[in-house]
Amino acid sequence: MSGSILYIHGFNSSPLSTKARQLEAVMQQIGLAEQLRLPALHHHPRNAITQLEAAIAELGAPLLVGSSLGGYYATHLAERHGLKALLINPAVNPHTLFDGYLGTQHNHHTGEAWELTHDHVQALAALEVPPPADASRYQVWLQTGDETLDYRHAERYYRACALRIQAGGDHSFQGFAERLPALLAFAGIERAQYAALDFSVF
Repeated sequence: MSGSILYIHGFNSSPLSTKARQLEAVMQQIGLAEQLRLPALHHHPRNAITQLEAAIAELGAPLLVGSSLGGYYATHLAERHGLKALLINPAVNPHTLFDGYLGTQHNHHTGEAWELTHDHVQALAALEVPPPADASRYQVWLQTGDETLDYRHAERYYRACALRIQAGGDHSFQGFAERLPALLAFAGIERAQYAALDFSVF
């Protein structure tokens, strides 16, 4: 479905995150809410990928929009299915970052408690793909002030892709709403559908 979008949230996040809600509000405003999917992902990577595969099958060929760990999932799925992906402060090799985090976790939005195990880490490692070479299928949005992930890892890994690096900001990606016209354009949505919107209100 042209103009469809699959939003993939990050680690311990949910469709209630600020970016997800802003994107949802814009898609509703322009009458395309049915072309957006915002799945609440299971904490286990294998289950999450199953959910995302089902959403891709439903939407056809959506733009994958992945934040943080969602960027890692989006890269795996974009390479597997030949899809376009827009990545926001994406995690690179996240399985190497989780050694100190094994044990009880809490979802920031739902409060759900769950156990991060070695099986989670192994399942994440299994999703790793070589750095993508097709620059036309990727946009990578990074902010140098990301306090959770070093943006330079993503800058190196996605060096063949279209990189948009902003000084400052943070891991949540400041100013996301104002950048939504670029996201909609990349998804193939006609500019006439959103040209009159004031994106600063979302």
